[in-house]
Amino acid sequence: MIRLARADEAEVLFEIQKAASLAGLGHIFPADRFPYPDDAVRARWQEVVDGPGHQALVAKADGEAVGAAAIEADWFNGFYVRPEWWGSGVAPALYDAAVELIRGSGAAVAHLWVLEANTRARRFYERRGWRENGTTRVVPYPPNPIDLGYSLEL
Repeated sequence: MIRLARADEAEVLFEIQKAASLAGLGHIFPADRFPYPDDAVRARWQEVVDGPGHQALVAKADGEAVGAAAIEADWFNGFYVRPEWWGSGVAPALYDAAVELIRGSGAAVAHLWVLEANTRARRFYERRGWRENGTTRVVPYPPNPIDLGYSLEL
């Protein structure tokens, strides 16, 4: 089941992101050298569930919140699935629902950032038609890796 997240679910969305990030991004952000930015990530999810112009989706399976996605206008601003649910079909279903939200806003092109070294995520998006758009940015969390901009024609 995928639905819009409620304002009281920011902590659950944070927990999903943290679990996915620690499992999938340890090669970029080694936990023994770079503590997870709990406060900043919690605050971001609170802004997403409370802020105007933001939307969050939560995927539930077996009565548990297992995936989260964040949308702002034509931006796909976050997409996380608990590692124990990777490969289960949750990610594609959550992804489709999030893209439909963006499409439903009237956007002709969607955008996202993905870590350059996150090859798993890059493959996931590229298989769905996303292409690098030539933009980059430095991630504000140490060790300050590079994010690549991707776009998708809707």
